Amino acid sequence: MGAIKIIINGLPGKMAQLVTEVAMNDNRLEVIPFSLTGPEIEEESFIVKNKRIDLIKPDQRSNFLSTNNKLITSTIAVDYTHPTAVDLNSKWYCDNNINFVLGTTGGDRTSMIEYVKQSEICAVIAPNMGKQIVGFQAMLEYASKTFPGLFDGYSIEIRESHQSGKADTSGTAKSLIPVFQKLGLSVQENDIFMERNPKIQNKQLGVPKDFLEGHAWHTYSLVSEDQTVSFQFTHNVNGRLTYALGTLDAVIYLHRKILEGNYPGHVYSMIDVLKGK
Repeated sequence: MGAIKIIINGLPGKMAQLVTEVAMNDNRLEVIPFSLTGPEIEEESFIVKNKRIDLIKPDQRSNFLSTNNKLITSTIAVDYTHPTAVDLNSKWYCDNNINFVLGTTGGDRTSMIEYVKQSEICAVIAPNMGKQIVGFQAMLEYASKTFPGLFDGYSIEIRESHQSGKADTSGTAKSLIPVFQKLGLSVQENDIFMERNPKIQNKQLGVPKDFLEGHAWHTYSLVSEDQTVSFQFTHNVNGRLTYALGTLDAVIYLHRKILEGNYPGHVYSMIDVLKGK
């Protein structure tokens, strides 16, 4: 069996670049030399590990697809584009029969899932590709189902810190809102505190200088009504490597599911990837 062909969209973004670099070092994968990018990108190509990758703007997609249709429809797309682009990208993948892994946060997840369900493809859609973080989320989800209302009367403060270039609120933090609600906590997405100021991140939070341009720090603080009991859950990630590795695990998993015939219209999560079933 040959290497799995993938197109990594979102170059020259840093996450897309890292996933490309890691994939190029994995002999199970073959990165094809194209990447969908945004209309604001001036470059026509981008070099990763001495390999030229042509950047395809939105107005070039139709011609690009007609010229490379057989190649593109046999690949798995990995999406690390901008949060504002993922809705249209998801629909484009579905309309053109391109199986995909979506690691970008943002967008209307309900609509994306519906696009896939009504299509001839399958996809992995997840707000977080870090396997250990996903495992932590699963533990909290288990607690919410097993002990609903466990933290009735408690208050919660959610703080997340990411690099200043991250445009939206953490998808990981947002995904835990319904979990905390099931546990009895009164909290909404707009209660999440976002920190994007590098000076505060370094001086007050302690994010190392080397990772100010790529980190994901989260703290969930729970306090009882009478202030006598407190709990704190923290997960801090420096760099992006763990997400890149998880993304490629999702690609391998999705490829296996495609070979097994588990499509059309199926959406998998990172929990599915972790379970490997």
